[in-house]
Amino acid sequence: MGQSITNRWRTIDIVVAAVIAVAFGVIFWAWGLVWRAADPAFAFFPASQAVMYGVWLVPAVLGGLVIRKPGAALFCEAVAATVSALLGSEWGGVTIAQGLIQGLGAELAFAAFRYRSFRLPAALLAGALTGLGAALFDFFVWNAPYALVSYRIPYALLTVFSATVVAGAGAYALTRALAATGVLDRFPAGRDRALV
Repeated sequence: MGQSITNRWRTIDIVVAAVIAVAFGVIFWAWGLVWRAADPAFAFFPASQAVMYGVWLVPAVLGGLVIRKPGAALFCEAVAATVSALLGSEWGGVTIAQGLIQGLGAELAFAAFRYRSFRLPAALLAGALTGLGAALFDFFVWNAPYALVSYRIPYALLTVFSATVVAGAGAYALTRALAATGVLDRFPAGRDRALV
């Protein structure tokens, strides 16, 4: 089932988690530009732009699936958010707090499985819970001035949906693809390729 022998982080765990986080921090910054450029495409129903949200939540799930140790999901999402803020994300330093909350959502999902299952159901739950964290944060911080029924609720639901599909299923597929190449052979995700 992909059970980790120990919860202690190895040097390679730290390095790979940092690489995932920094790479996605750059992706986050770029995705912010794409998000803003896509605004006109969603003018008919602005809350529907939340279908794009899941990209910002991938490192939480990917980090948990690859590292498979307590704190990996939180670390990857928080560091990615910090990197995007340092690169000049339009949302500034608030993204750091948001990254912590989002990472905590995925962390809770892996903890619910006692860090012993890293199959698709765990990935989908991690995606959904990181999306829920993002949706709640946005609901109260960014979207508070907007209409409840026509914007905030649909935006929150679409955020959770996007996170489940893009971050949950997407990170699961990415982990499988990386494992198939052999680059994860030093991790349980690579050693149980057939089970991932």
